Order: sequence, then structure tokens, then C-alpha cells
Amino acid sequence: MRETNTQILIASKVGDLSARDFLMPLFRRKRLLIGTFVGVLAAVILLAALLGLPYSSRMEILVNRERLDPLVSTEATTQILSADNPVTLEEINSEVELLGSRDVLEQVVIANKLDKPDGFSLEDVLIPWQTPQDRTARAVKRLAKKLSIENIKNSNLIEVTYKSPYPERSYGVLKSLGDLYVAKHVAVHRPAGSLEFFAAETDKYHNELQDAEAKLRNFGLQNAVAAPDQQRIDLSTQAADSVGLLHQAEQAVAADEERIKNDRQQMTATPKRMTTLQASAANEKLIDSLNTALLAAQNKRTQLVAKFQDDYPLVREADKEIAEDQAAVAKAEQTHYVAETTDFDPTYELVREDLAKAEADLSAQRATVAATKHSVQSIRGEMVNLDQLSLSQQDLQREAKAAETNYLLYQAKREQERTSNALDITRIANVAIAVPPAIPVLPVFGWPMIVALGLCAATAFGVGAAYSADYLDSSFHTPAQVIEIVGIPVLASLPLDYGIRRLTYTNGNDNGNGTGNGLAPHPSDGSH
Repeated sequence: MRETNTQILIASKVGDLSARDFLMPLFRRKRLLIGTFVGVLAAVILLAALLGLPYSSRMEILVNRERLDPLVSTEATTQILSADNPVTLEEINSEVELLGSRDVLEQVVIANKLDKPDGFSLEDVLIPWQTPQDRTARAVKRLAKKLSIENIKNSNLIEVTYKSPYPERSYGVLKSLGDLYVAKHVAVHRPAGSLEFFAAETDKYHNELQDAEAKLRNFGLQNAVAAPDQQRIDLSTQAADSVGLLHQAEQAVAADEERIKNDRQQMTATPKRMTTLQASAANEKLIDSLNTALLAAQNKRTQLVAKFQDDYPLVREADKEIAEDQAAVAKAEQTHYVAETTDFDPTYELVREDLAKAEADLSAQRATVAATKHSVQSIRGEMVNLDQLSLSQQDLQREAKAAETNYLLYQAKREQERTSNALDITRIANVAIAVPPAIPVLPVFGWPMIVALGLCAATAFGVGAAYSADYLDSSFHTPAQVIEIVGIPVLASLPLDYGIRRLTYTNGNDNGNGTGNGLAPHPSDGSH
């Protein structure tokens, strides 16, 4: 009997299954199907209306090797960019990781206020005790899930997309992400603080250069010297000339001394004067004087004789005077005088003049020798002083030159870093924003797409709910189930207007405990 039932069951499974049998659970659970369909469709439409249509913004970043940053070194460096050094996949993946790094996303969240709820937030209701840090952390997680960062295959491009219900937010998130990624790339790939370091060193050596130049200026003012080396060279020339003049003066002194000696010897042997004219004659002038005196005496006697006698004293005195004058005239007439004319000896005068000139020249030459010696000593002392000043000035010049060299070097390094920073603003090292983000105008998909997706979701959920409910129901729905479970053949099944009546196995003496010896119809909602 059991073998016959098994054969009937197999025949029933193979021969009775049809499309109607597969669709029967949907008809039996049509209320659940319709309710689930309508509910899911309404939920999808309502959710789309509440969340808003998604707007997607897109940005592409080009990873390339177009320039090298200068090495951070205190020496002048020259770098040559090689074209045979392509970008590797590891470098592109590193840039992808930098784009999605936590600190960058956190700054993007703060910049776009993604941690601030736009209105009613279910999260605030469910987690009322969360702190601002918790909000930021959850916003970072949400942003990381919504961001799509992918390397475009067979290219050096990184594509970044972000969707949100607000076009401005989609654009703002990608714009902030690009800017912050630029700063992050600079911080990672270039030494931090290099510009500040070179700027500080440049200012330091500029101050040292100014101090060195001020010392040089004060050195010249304090010592009243501009170029000690040149002045020392000029003084050495003057010293050599002065030494030559000193030798000439000494030679002149020796010559003048010998000249004076010879002149004195010649003056001793040469008379001072010489006779130029000699004449012998009486002294006519004396005779005339005496005759005049005699005549006066005679006139006086004549006058006295006219008044007095010859023996009168005055007459006798006049006679005596006449006699004396006559004797003097006679004596004068007998005396002859020799007149000689003399003059200076020209040889003696020449020697004397030469001696005086030689003595004057000797004094001048001796003064010249003394002055020249003093001048030579002074020049030599000044040369020694200038030599010391030259050494001091050379030290100051070396300090100024070293400060200038360091200043120019660090200034060039600072300008290199400043140029690199300026280039980083538009093209960060080997990375560039190839396609900048834009404010999206059209949503990713419109209401027809949402309705279509809602219909698909509602259909799937409705059919799934109907089949699940039918599968979980323990009632008999087909004769095959009766044969499979009870193990007895079904002679007949009667369809109802609303479906097929559920069949239960009884033995005809049902005493309420589910046992019996036959089949009896048991109506059920939508079942058979």
C-alpha cells in the first residue's frame, strides 16, 4: 500500500505541476501581495521625497611627474627631470589613500558643516547624548561611504564622485576635498617648514651682512682710512722716494761741507780788497784853507793896527796867528799826498758768496735730511699701522663676504621654496586637478526612474512576502501535499469560487484530536 502511495505521489509531482501551481500562492496571498506592493512603492516614493533627488558632482585628479621640488640643502643644487620615470601604480594608489585619509575627510566635514543636521534628525532622537566629536566622527564615516574614489583604468587619472540631495553641497564637498588634498599632498610630499626655515636663515644672514657692512663703514670713519692696502702701496712708493731723497740730501750735505771747507781755504789765501787807482799831489784843499785863514788873520791885524799900537796885545796876537798860518802854508806846500782807490777783490767776493751760499745750502740740506728721516720713519710707522688696519679690514671684508654669500645662497633657496609653494597652489608637485568639480544641474535619476525602481522593489517585496507567507503556512494547499505528508492517496479535490478548499485528513470519527479515517473539507481563507 505504501509503495502505491509513493508512486501516486511521484506521479502527482511530475504530472500535476503547472504554471498555475506556481502562481497559486500569489492568488492565495493576494491581499498580502497587494498590501506589500503598495506599501513598498509608497515607502520608496516617500523616502525619495524626504531625502531628495541625488545630485552627483565629479572631479578628476591627474597624477603626473612634471617637475621636481628642490632638495632641502644649504648648498646650491641643480636637478634634472628625467622623462624615463613614469608614474607607478603604487604612487597612484598612495594618492587615492591620501584623498580618503581621515584627517582630510574630517576637515571636509567641518568645512561643509556635514556634522550639523539640516533639520529633524533621527540620530539625535536615538542618540541624544552624542558630543560634537561624535557627530563629526559619524559624519566622516558617512562621507567616506558616499565618496567614490577610483583610479581610471589604464590612465594616471583618479576619479572622485560624491552624491547628495543638494547640488551646492555636492560641489562644495569635492571643492573642499580638492583644496584640502592639495594641502595634504604638500605636507606629505614636501618637507614641512622649509620655506620658513630658509626665510629665517635669510633674515639672519641679512642682519649679519648689515652688521658687517656697518662695521666696515665705522672702521673707515674711525680710522680715517678707506683702502689701507692701496694707501700702504702708495706709502711704500712714497717711502722709497723719500729714501732716495734722503740719500740725495746726505750727498748734498757732504758736498756742501767740502765746498765750505774749500771756500774758507780760498778766502784765507785771497785778499779782501785790491788797489784800483793811485795818484800823488799836494793837498790843495788844505793849502786853500790855510791861505784863507792867513788872509783872515792879516785882515784882522790891519783892523787892529788902525785902532791900536803895534805893541798892543791884540795886535801882537794877530801877528802871532799870521806867522803860524804862514808856517802852516809853507809846510803844506812842501807836503805831498798819495791818493789810492781800492775795491773789493772779486775773487774773494765770489768765494765769500759761494761760502755763504754753501753754508745756507748746508743748513737747508741738513734740515732736509732731518725732515726726510722723520718723514721716512713716519711713513714706515704709518705703513705698519696700515698693515694692521688692512688685516682688520680684510677680516671684516671676509665676514661681510661670507655673510653676503650665505645671504645670497639662502635667498636663492628661499625663492626656490617660494616658487615651489606658488606652483603648489595650482599644480601640486606631480598632481593636478584635471577636471575640477562643478555644481550639478540635473539629478542622477529623476522621478520616472524612482517610480520604476519603486515598482521593481514593490513587486519583489510583494512576491517574496506572498511566497514566504505561503511557505510558512502549515495548512494543506494541494493534494500533493496531502499525499506527501499523510501518505494516503487523494481521490478528488473540489475547487471553490474563492479558491480551493483546504483538505485535512480524518478517519470519519474525529473526536477533536485531529485523528480520523478519511478526508473532509476544511474551509480556509484563500486556501483549499
